[in-house]
Amino acid sequence: MTDTMQAIRVERLGPPDVMQLQDVPVPQPGPGEVRIEVEAVGINFADALAVAGEYLTRTRVPYTPGMEFAGRIESLGEGVSGVQPGQRVAALGGSGALARYATVNAAGLIPVPQSLSGAQAAAFPVSYFTAYHGLKTLGRGQAGDWVLVQAAAGALGTASVQLAKALGLNVVALASTEEKLDLARRLGADVTLLQDDPERVQKVRDAAGGKGVPLILEVVGGARFQESLDMAASQGRIIVIGNASREQANLRPVELMKRNLTVTGLWLTSLMGDRQATAEAAQVLGELVASGQVVPQVGPTYPLSQSAQAFQDLLDRKTTGKVIIEPGQ
Repeated sequence: MTDTMQAIRVERLGPPDVMQLQDVPVPQPGPGEVRIEVEAVGINFADALAVAGEYLTRTRVPYTPGMEFAGRIESLGEGVSGVQPGQRVAALGGSGALARYATVNAAGLIPVPQSLSGAQAAAFPVSYFTAYHGLKTLGRGQAGDWVLVQAAAGALGTASVQLAKALGLNVVALASTEEKLDLARRLGADVTLLQDDPERVQKVRDAAGGKGVPLILEVVGGARFQESLDMAASQGRIIVIGNASREQANLRPVELMKRNLTVTGLWLTSLMGDRQATAEAAQVLGELVASGQVVPQVGPTYPLSQSAQAFQDLLDRKTTGKVIIEPGQ
């Protein structure tokens, strides 16, 4: 292999057009790391927020974006065991994936079911582990419960709808267009509503017998957060996973008291440190993927040179499923 490769670099924070394709040195795996030849990179809203400098953790520049990817192990760093060159894996690395090669701590590797394509493997870890923790670990959803899934045609939304149905939950799905609602219905959503339906709050409550839904996966934030409170059933649980509106939400604790509501934040990065919870999620998700009950939904695919366009399309809500970038294209 050569000593250099193409990669996306961010020298200053801002909108997607700050991302530049450059020739950079091929990274060398350090102790405990592996180097992976990248097949496909799954793009998340969090990646776009990191480039803009609006993510939960500080973005240090210069850097290469891309936290979730799939490929084949190319070489092992010192002290790595249990994996071998040529093995196909998915990985959560925090950053660095938008390149021909990426290094990641071996602890961040996720076995890939052989039934998944490279793009499906890259679409799997963040969305499906997040959905599992939102529905089960923190959401404590039980078979027969109703759950509200916002942005139901996006990467996390499609994962949440599929997983909720596989776990026996009933799903109310919200999305911005009829086309997106059609996708949610194909994935099993029981009730679908346009997110701008003027009667959406009452319709969501009515779908669950007029009492509201006991579990809400909240990803929009801003002014819509109040709607989540209004849609929730007494003793309901609202799992805050994102803030797609990029607006400040207001919460008055007294509103939680009136109906004994619970609001819980979910950040996958910190949850992945809980080995028991991660192992449980991996086992359940692996079985569901192997059985075909859960199939990662691949959205539009872009070459590395069009990474900025991929990020902008995601921010503009023009996509469904997981946005994928393939560095080898």
